[in-house]
Amino acid sequence: MFHHKHPYPPFINEAATKLIVGTLPPPRFTTGDLKERDVNFCYGSRDGQLWPILDAIFNLDLKFETTQYAIDQRKDFLLRENIGICDIVASAMREKIDASDVGMQDVEFRDVVSVLRKFPKIDTLLFTGGNSKNGPEYFFRRHLKLYNLKLELVDNKVPRIHQFKLPDSNRVIKTVSLTAPSGAANRAVGSLLAYKEMKQKFPKKNTIDFRIEQYRPFFLV
Repeated sequence: MFHHKHPYPPFINEAATKLIVGTLPPPRFTTGDLKERDVNFCYGSRDGQLWPILDAIFNLDLKFETTQYAIDQRKDFLLRENIGICDIVASAMREKIDASDVGMQDVEFRDVVSVLRKFPKIDTLLFTGGNSKNGPEYFFRRHLKLYNLKLELVDNKVPRIHQFKLPDSNRVIKTVSLTAPSGAANRAVGSLLAYKEMKQKFPKKNTIDFRIEQYRPFFLV
């Protein structure tokens, strides 16, 4: 069994209002066996789409390379826009060494509720995936049960929006389950009515274009 530990601590500044919540980066980020064009930071896989999406939304001119400069570009952006990152999974065991969420076993969570208490300006969690098994929303729901909390549905359209109230507080946290920024989710994207409607109007647009338009209002607000 491979012990897949999250290689990066949460990256959050005191002024953060939004928190990106995913699961784990590919195992090579834990072992340090990075590939060319990987960035040694959260969501830095050369195959991932989160940073290309944010690059397009904010016109960041990001470098996609294994350099400190590329890391600093991403950190500077997060600090400037008051966006934090705190993935829900601290570690998991795997029989097969791959990046599949479904393959995670004996999952240990990060205490995201305690993180929210520590950073009082955060009002929105941006999940990089939905409630499918071992996705970030799925795990977060399990995490909330430890506090006798549950998500309340606000909007059932994709991306689905929920909310919950922090214990001993009147503070309401909104959650947004974005379409996962991975190639593995492209089939699910292709089945969405909104994607089909976009393709009818703009045949040259693709699944990344769809995500850009979906993510934009939640990152820019």
